[in-house]
Amino acid sequence: MAPITDVEGRRLALSNLDKVLYPATGFTKGEVLHYYATVAEVLLPHLRDRPVSFLRYPDGPDGQVFFTKNVPPGTPEWVTTAEVPRSAGPARMVLVQDLPSLMWAANLVTEFHTPQWRAGAPEEADRIVFDLDPGPPATVADCREVALWLRERLAADGIEAYAKTSGSKGLHLLAAVRGASGERTSAYAKELAVEAERAMPGLVLHRMTRTLRPGKVFVDWSQNAARKTTAAPYTLRARAHPTVSAPVTWEEVAGCRAPRQLRFEAGDIADRVRDHGDLLAPLLDPARAHALP
Repeated sequence: MAPITDVEGRRLALSNLDKVLYPATGFTKGEVLHYYATVAEVLLPHLRDRPVSFLRYPDGPDGQVFFTKNVPPGTPEWVTTAEVPRSAGPARMVLVQDLPSLMWAANLVTEFHTPQWRAGAPEEADRIVFDLDPGPPATVADCREVALWLRERLAADGIEAYAKTSGSKGLHLLAAVRGASGERTSAYAKELAVEAERAMPGLVLHRMTRTLRPGKVFVDWSQNAARKTTAAPYTLRARAHPTVSAPVTWEEVAGCRAPRQLRFEAGDIADRVRDHGDLLAPLLDPARAHALP
């Protein structure tokens, strides 16, 4: 029988705590739960009020990996949910609003993915994202030049960008925006991706065509569409190691010359938060949101 844990007055059955989820390092499910509890203070503000898609990997990244978008069976009644629009009709999804909800969701063993809008205003984007995905043999080190170019290009339009690792191969650039639909945000992001390809044709690709991607950095602008989601800040990833989608400074981006420089695992994050705070905190401030040109 799973042990019952009290989390801020909510009773949770946390199961299989000794189960190894990351065989390469021996990282267990209990350590996954401990990680999320440790980073809850900086993670929760980025999840709050956003419908969460769960990329679940209950047997580790080498087992079955699958998306759960609707409210999972057995969800406690105290977990907040919201009706959200879908092309096939309205659906009900989970909102991870507090520590008990986070621990319940983490017990499912999941990556957290969120859209660029909040449940109360699905028609209006409040973030813009660029996913820089290097095609081997390119690495995150090759994303450096692209990220810096996009930062300057966004700044020319009065938009301040922030960076985080994807937790996989590349980088994510994010900025707070206002007054635009997902369609308008996607169109603007595509414009900049096309400009980046023209400025750096030997390095950048704005199309998803896989045959063109080896050795280039694909600037994925499409995650701004209302139906798309992006790995949330501080989420663990279903990879061989317990890597994290970790906020990084622009100095770290500019100084990246090797992939290991921008690769962070669960054990690295508490110290980074202590030293830097939440580097993406400005995204949470409505006063820092920018109108698109």
